[in-house]
Amino acid sequence: MRGEWDLTGEVALVTGALGRLGPIWIDGLLAAGARVIGLDLDEAKIPDAFARLLDRHGQERLCLARADVADRTSLTQAREWCHRRGWRPSVLLNNAGVDQPPTVLPRSYRVEDIPAELFRDVFEVNVLGAFQTIQSFGPDMVASGRGSIINIGSLYAAVAPDQRFYDHLPGEPPFLKPPAYGASKAAVVNLTMYFAALWGRHGVRVNALSPGGVIGGQDAEFVRKYVARVPLGRMAEPADLAGPLVFLASEAARYVTGTNLQVDGGFTVW
Repeated sequence: MRGEWDLTGEVALVTGALGRLGPIWIDGLLAAGARVIGLDLDEAKIPDAFARLLDRHGQERLCLARADVADRTSLTQAREWCHRRGWRPSVLLNNAGVDQPPTVLPRSYRVEDIPAELFRDVFEVNVLGAFQTIQSFGPDMVASGRGSIINIGSLYAAVAPDQRFYDHLPGEPPFLKPPAYGASKAAVVNLTMYFAALWGRHGVRVNALSPGGVIGGQDAEFVRKYVARVPLGRMAEPADLAGPLVFLASEAARYVTGTNLQVDGGFTVW
Protein backbone atom coordinates (compact mmCIF):
# COMPACT_ATOMS: atom_id res chain seq x y z
CA MET A 1 0.00 0.00 0.00
CA ARG A 2 1.33 3.41 -0.97
CA GLY A 3 2.18 5.55 2.05
CA GLU A 4 1.10 9.15 2.46
CA TRP A 5 4.63 10.44 1.83
CA ASP A 6 5.15 8.26 -1.23
CA LEU A 7 5.25 10.19 -4.53
CA THR A 8 5.42 7.14 -6.77
CA GLY A 9 3.35 7.81 -9.88
CA GLU A 10 3.56 11.59 -9.49
CA VAL A 11 5.30 13.87 -11.96
CA ALA A 12 7.00 16.94 -10.47
CA LEU A 13 8.15 20.00 -12.39
CA VAL A 14 10.98 22.00 -10.77
CA THR A 15 11.89 25.42 -12.17
CA GLY A 16 15.39 26.75 -11.66
CA ALA A 17 16.51 23.13 -11.73
CA LEU A 18 20.14 23.92 -12.49
CA GLY A 19 20.58 26.53 -9.77
CA ARG A 20 22.05 26.13 -6.32
CA LEU A 21 18.97 24.61 -4.66
CA GLY A 22 17.45 22.94 -7.73
CA PRO A 23 19.30 19.62 -7.41
CA ILE A 24 18.54 19.52 -3.67
CA TRP A 25 14.79 19.75 -4.27
CA ILE A 26 15.00 17.29 -7.16
CA ASP A 27 16.92 14.76 -5.09
CA GLY A 28 14.22 14.83 -2.41
CA LEU A 29 11.41 14.35 -4.91
CA LEU A 30 13.21 11.50 -6.66
CA ALA A 31 13.93 9.79 -3.34
CA ALA A 32 10.20 9.92 -2.57
CA GLY A 33 9.40 8.13 -5.84
CA ALA A 34 8.41 10.95 -8.19
CA ARG A 35 9.47 11.41 -11.76
CA VAL A 36 10.95 14.89 -12.18
CA ILE A 37 11.12 17.40 -15.00
CA GLY A 38 13.79 20.03 -14.41
CA LEU A 39 13.20 23.37 -16.12
CA ASP A 40 15.86 26.01 -16.71
CA LEU A 41 17.19 28.52 -19.20
CA ASP A 42 18.76 27.49 -22.51
CA GLU A 43 22.08 28.99 -21.46
CA ALA A 44 22.13 27.49 -17.97
CA LYS A 45 24.94 24.96 -17.60
CA ILE A 46 24.29 21.56 -16.07
CA PRO A 47 26.02 21.44 -12.66
CA ASP A 48 27.70 18.32 -11.35
CA ALA A 49 24.94 17.80 -8.76
CA PHE A 50 22.27 17.57 -11.47
CA ALA A 51 24.46 15.37 -13.69
CA ARG A 52 24.96 12.92 -10.81
CA LEU A 53 21.19 12.69 -10.30
CA LEU A 54 20.70 12.01 -14.00
CA ASP A 55 23.35 9.27 -13.94
CA ARG A 56 21.80 7.68 -10.87
CA HIS A 57 18.16 7.76 -11.93
CA GLY A 58 18.23 7.87 -15.74
CA GLN A 59 15.98 9.74 -18.13
CA GLU A 60 12.96 7.62 -17.22
CA ARG A 61 12.96 9.34 -13.82
CA LEU A 62 14.59 12.69 -14.56
CA CYS A 63 14.61 14.87 -17.65
CA LEU A 64 15.53 18.46 -18.43
CA ALA A 65 13.42 20.95 -20.40
CA ARG A 66 14.54 24.41 -21.39
CA ALA A 67 12.39 27.49 -20.80
CA ASP A 68 12.45 31.00 -19.38
CA VAL A 69 9.89 31.50 -16.62
CA ALA A 70 9.69 35.19 -17.53
CA ASP A 71 8.58 34.28 -21.08
CA ARG A 72 5.03 32.91 -21.34
CA THR A 73 5.55 31.57 -24.87
CA SER A 74 8.61 29.66 -23.69
CA LEU A 75 6.59 28.12 -20.86
CA THR A 76 3.79 27.11 -23.23
CA GLN A 77 6.33 25.35 -25.41
CA ALA A 78 7.75 23.56 -22.34
CA ARG A 79 4.26 22.42 -21.36
CA GLU A 80 3.71 21.01 -24.85
CA TRP A 81 7.13 19.33 -24.66
CA CYS A 82 6.06 17.61 -21.45
CA HIS A 83 2.72 16.54 -22.92
CA ARG A 84 4.34 15.02 -26.00
CA ARG A 85 6.33 12.77 -23.67
CA GLY A 86 3.28 11.88 -21.63
CA TRP A 87 4.59 13.73 -18.55
CA ARG A 88 1.80 15.82 -16.97
CA PRO A 89 3.00 17.42 -13.73
CA SER A 90 0.88 16.90 -10.63
CA VAL A 91 3.47 18.71 -8.50
CA LEU A 92 4.88 22.12 -9.43
CA LEU A 93 7.82 23.60 -7.53
CA ASN A 94 8.46 27.26 -8.35
CA ASN A 95 12.11 27.45 -7.40
CA ALA A 96 13.50 29.75 -10.13
CA GLY A 97 14.62 32.98 -8.55
CA VAL A 98 17.11 35.81 -8.47
CA ASP A 99 18.92 36.76 -5.28
CA GLN A 100 21.50 39.52 -4.84
CA PRO A 101 24.18 38.33 -2.39
CA PRO A 102 27.57 40.04 -2.14
CA THR A 103 29.18 37.47 -4.45
CA VAL A 104 26.70 38.17 -7.28
CA LEU A 105 26.32 41.94 -7.43
CA PRO A 106 29.18 43.58 -9.37
CA ARG A 107 29.06 46.55 -7.01
CA SER A 108 27.18 47.87 -4.01
CA TYR A 109 24.79 50.82 -3.91
CA ARG A 110 23.43 53.19 -1.36
CA VAL A 111 19.71 52.60 -1.11
CA GLU A 112 18.90 55.90 -2.83
CA ASP A 113 21.09 54.93 -5.78
CA ILE A 114 19.78 51.40 -6.50
CA PRO A 115 18.88 51.32 -10.22
CA ALA A 116 15.25 50.56 -10.99
CA GLU A 117 16.28 47.83 -13.42
CA LEU A 118 17.93 45.82 -10.62
CA PHE A 119 14.67 45.92 -8.67
CA ARG A 120 12.62 45.13 -11.77
CA ASP A 121 14.81 42.17 -12.80
CA VAL A 122 14.25 40.44 -9.44
CA PHE A 123 10.47 40.85 -9.59
CA GLU A 124 10.35 39.69 -13.21
CA VAL A 125 11.79 36.29 -12.32
CA ASN A 126 10.68 35.78 -8.72
CA VAL A 127 7.09 37.01 -8.99
CA LEU A 128 6.12 37.21 -12.66
CA GLY A 129 8.01 33.96 -13.32
CA ALA A 130 6.13 32.09 -10.60
CA PHE A 131 2.82 33.55 -11.76
CA GLN A 132 3.37 32.61 -15.40
CA THR A 133 4.51 29.10 -14.51
CA ILE A 134 1.35 28.59 -12.46
CA GLN A 135 -0.68 29.98 -15.38
CA SER A 136 0.98 27.51 -17.72
CA PHE A 137 0.92 24.30 -15.68
CA GLY A 138 -1.79 24.87 -13.06
CA PRO A 139 -4.85 24.51 -15.34
CA ASP A 140 -3.93 20.87 -16.08
CA MET A 141 -4.10 20.21 -12.32
CA VAL A 142 -7.44 22.00 -12.09
CA ALA A 143 -8.77 19.87 -14.95
CA SER A 144 -7.63 16.65 -13.26
CA GLY A 145 -9.00 17.71 -9.87
CA ARG A 146 -5.75 17.31 -7.96
CA GLY A 147 -2.25 18.72 -7.62
CA SER A 148 0.24 20.47 -5.36
CA ILE A 149 1.93 23.77 -6.17
CA ILE A 150 4.83 24.80 -3.94
CA ASN A 151 6.34 28.27 -4.24
CA ILE A 152 9.79 28.84 -2.76
CA GLY A 153 9.72 31.86 -0.51
CA SER A 154 12.34 33.01 1.98
CA LEU A 155 12.68 34.00 5.60
CA TYR A 156 13.04 37.51 4.13
CA ALA A 157 9.40 37.33 3.06
CA ALA A 158 8.59 37.72 6.77
CA VAL A 159 11.46 39.81 8.17
CA ALA A 160 13.87 42.44 6.88
CA PRO A 161 17.53 41.59 6.28
CA ASP A 162 19.83 42.34 9.20
CA GLN A 163 22.41 44.54 7.53
CA ARG A 164 24.83 43.85 10.41
CA PHE A 165 25.42 40.42 8.86
CA TYR A 166 27.37 42.21 6.13
CA ASP A 167 29.06 45.15 7.87
CA HIS A 168 32.42 43.35 8.00
CA LEU A 169 32.65 43.23 4.21
CA PRO A 170 35.03 45.73 2.57
CA GLY A 171 33.81 48.20 -0.01
CA GLU A 172 32.61 51.74 -0.54
CA PRO A 173 29.73 52.14 -0.30
CA PRO A 174 29.42 49.22 2.16
CA PHE A 175 27.46 46.21 0.93
CA LEU A 176 23.72 46.71 1.41
CA LYS A 177 21.44 43.69 1.06
CA PRO A 178 19.02 45.04 -1.59
CA PRO A 179 15.31 45.33 -0.79
CA ALA A 180 13.97 43.67 -3.95
CA TYR A 181 14.57 40.05 -2.94
CA GLY A 182 12.58 40.14 0.29
CA ALA A 183 9.84 42.25 -1.26
CA SER A 184 9.53 39.78 -4.14
CA LYS A 185 9.34 36.79 -1.82
CA ALA A 186 6.63 38.50 0.25
CA ALA A 187 4.72 38.88 -3.02
CA VAL A 188 5.24 35.17 -3.74
CA VAL A 189 3.70 34.28 -0.37
CA ASN A 190 0.67 36.45 -1.18
CA LEU A 191 0.44 34.87 -4.64
CA THR A 192 0.40 31.50 -2.88
CA MET A 193 -2.63 32.50 -0.83
CA TYR A 194 -4.37 33.86 -3.92
CA PHE A 195 -4.14 30.58 -5.83
CA ALA A 196 -4.91 28.49 -2.73
CA ALA A 197 -8.20 30.35 -2.44
CA LEU A 198 -8.90 30.25 -6.17
CA TRP A 199 -8.22 26.58 -6.83
CA GLY A 200 -8.92 24.89 -3.52
CA ARG A 201 -12.37 23.75 -4.66
CA HIS A 202 -10.69 22.02 -7.60
CA GLY A 203 -8.49 19.89 -5.35
CA VAL A 204 -5.30 21.86 -6.06
CA ARG A 205 -3.26 22.79 -2.99
CA VAL A 206 -0.92 25.78 -3.10
CA ASN A 207 1.68 26.43 -0.40
CA ALA A 208 4.92 28.32 0.09
CA LEU A 209 8.10 26.87 1.56
CA SER A 210 10.46 29.49 2.97
CA PRO A 211 14.00 28.31 3.77
CA GLY A 212 16.38 30.17 6.00
CA GLY A 213 20.04 30.49 5.09
CA VAL A 214 21.50 27.31 3.60
CA ILE A 215 25.18 26.65 4.25
CA GLY A 216 27.30 26.85 1.14
CA GLY A 217 30.36 28.99 0.63
CA GLN A 218 29.49 31.98 2.84
CA ASP A 219 32.38 33.67 4.59
CA ALA A 220 33.07 32.58 8.17
CA GLU A 221 32.15 35.90 9.77
CA PHE A 222 28.77 35.99 8.06
CA VAL A 223 28.09 32.42 9.22
CA ARG A 224 29.05 33.31 12.79
CA LYS A 225 26.72 36.31 12.88
CA TYR A 226 23.86 34.49 11.19
CA VAL A 227 24.03 31.40 13.40
CA ALA A 228 23.94 33.60 16.51
CA ARG A 229 20.42 34.62 15.44
CA VAL A 230 19.14 31.06 14.90
CA PRO A 231 17.55 29.25 17.88
CA LEU A 232 18.73 25.87 16.55
CA GLY A 233 22.26 27.25 16.38
CA ARG A 234 23.22 26.46 12.80
CA MET A 235 22.49 27.21 9.16
CA ALA A 236 20.35 24.82 7.14
CA GLU A 237 21.95 21.78 5.54
CA PRO A 238 20.60 20.58 2.18
CA ALA A 239 19.15 17.49 3.87
CA ASP A 240 16.97 19.74 6.04
CA LEU A 241 14.95 20.86 3.02
CA ALA A 242 13.77 17.59 1.47
CA GLY A 243 11.37 16.51 4.21
CA PRO A 244 9.32 19.72 4.27
CA LEU A 245 9.14 19.72 0.46
CA VAL A 246 7.98 16.10 0.22
CA PHE A 247 5.43 16.76 2.96
CA LEU A 248 3.84 19.62 1.00
CA ALA A 249 3.96 17.66 -2.25
CA SER A 250 2.41 14.51 -0.82
CA GLU A 251 -0.91 13.29 0.53
CA ALA A 252 0.49 13.77 4.02
CA ALA A 253 -0.40 17.47 3.50
CA ARG A 254 -3.77 16.80 1.87
CA TYR A 255 -5.52 19.32 4.17
CA VAL A 256 -2.76 21.94 4.01
CA THR A 257 -3.14 24.84 1.60
CA GLY A 258 -2.42 28.56 1.60
CA THR A 259 0.31 28.25 4.22
CA ASN A 260 3.90 29.46 4.36
CA LEU A 261 6.05 26.71 5.89
CA GLN A 262 9.14 28.39 7.32
CA VAL A 263 12.16 26.08 7.42
CA ASP A 264 14.55 28.48 9.08
CA GLY A 265 15.70 26.90 12.35
CA GLY A 266 13.52 29.37 14.23
CA PHE A 267 15.15 32.51 12.77
CA THR A 268 11.81 34.30 12.38
CA VAL A 269 10.56 33.71 15.96
CA TRP A 270 12.44 36.85 17.06
